[in-house]
Amino acid sequence: MNKKEFRTLDEQIDILRNKGLTINDEEAAKDVLLRENYFFINGYRNILYTKNRKFIKGTTFEELYSVFLFDRTFRNILFKNLLIIENNIKSIISYQLSKKYGYKEADYLKPSNFNQNFTDSRRVIDVINKMKRQIRVNGDKHTATSHYINKYGYIPLWILVKVLSFGLINELYGILKEEDRKEIADIYGLDPETLKIYLSILANYRNLCAHEDIVYEHRTQVSIPDTIYHERLNIQKYEGEYVKGKNDMFAVVIMFKALLSKSKFSDFMDEVNRAIKVFDKNIGIIDNDVLLERMGFPSNYEEIL
Repeated sequence: MNKKEFRTLDEQIDILRNKGLTINDEEAAKDVLLRENYFFINGYRNILYTKNRKFIKGTTFEELYSVFLFDRTFRNILFKNLLIIENNIKSIISYQLSKKYGYKEADYLKPSNFNQNFTDSRRVIDVINKMKRQIRVNGDKHTATSHYINKYGYIPLWILVKVLSFGLINELYGILKEEDRKEIADIYGLDPETLKIYLSILANYRNLCAHEDIVYEHRTQVSIPDTIYHERLNIQKYEGEYVKGKNDMFAVVIMFKALLSKSKFSDFMDEVNRAIKVFDKNIGIIDNDVLLERMGFPSNYEEIL
């Protein structure tokens, strides 16, 4: 088995040069590699590679770093809007459940409030236990939760959601009774199953953003259902399936279209367009269409507005 050994900055430069990368300023490149990590920078090479796994002739280190910086910018744009969606869905779920089942954890965490299918019973108990654990672990660590515990002796759901992860909120939505899931999904103009899929995928993207993984060309294992936007944008099909906007970054755009307010979505698209223009300005070795293709963006993606 091959070993991955430590490489000095000089050795890292040599490896990149041997792969065909042009490095005009070694000291500047070393500084970037030291601060940003060779492994992370090199992870963005694929968009600049030829079929024989070498950099396109003439590709510079600055261009490779620009791909890295584009993804960082894009990731920050995504993360900011994912937090908005996370806050919105937490508020909506807590409002709907508190209105129907009560505002004390002894009331809103009753197993009878959730899906009663026998096959889901273990999952219901598991999610309830996770939420109770968050009350025990975080109850006295946050100002809002500790205030309610100390003053009232309980934590209402609209306060508890503050310390619940997006992933746990996704699990919570998944165990709700069908009528409760539908009431929440109706607010977004979606069917319950579609919203469940959206939340699951976006929880995955939130984790990617939080851990600074590559996002711009990420593909999810789960695909979103076909939407009216696939049809209206005339997205190409292959063997009856749309080839873009299903498990790629444009699928995220479609989900944001459904889950963000009209003004927030417009702001999001403005930021995306600015980031793409900066990419086009800084990277001349490839055409902008190459970036859009790897993101799963159709050429007329802006028409989704």
